[in-house]
Amino acid sequence: MENLLTLEPFRRGLDLFNRREFFECHEVWEDLWRPSRGPERLFLQALIHFAVGFYHHQRSNPQGAARQLRKGLRKLAGYLPEFEGIETALLYREGQDCLQQIISGLPLADYPRIEC
Repeated sequence: MENLLTLEPFRRGLDLFNRREFFECHEVWEDLWRPSRGPERLFLQALIHFAVGFYHHQRSNPQGAARQLRKGLRKLAGYLPEFEGIETALLYREGQDCLQQIISGLPLADYPRIEC
């Protein structure tokens, strides 16, 4: 697979994620994830878990949000501090902060953005 940042579906999903359209983002990335192989497959899965987790949060499902964020963080840990031009360390830290806020019952001030 070529670099993810050069793939139109990945960039479209990235735009959706950063616009907080998490359900649509997950749909786009899942279509890219299905045929993927190698390190990109697990990385895409980590990002999909983040999108699904934040979608659950938007839908007032903190347990579902926390479960998905934990899965995403576990998978993303293998791609730190950067993967294919994406600042994974920043996303990881912000994801941890969001998870802690959700577990504590605190409102999220904002969702992370994925920076390239």
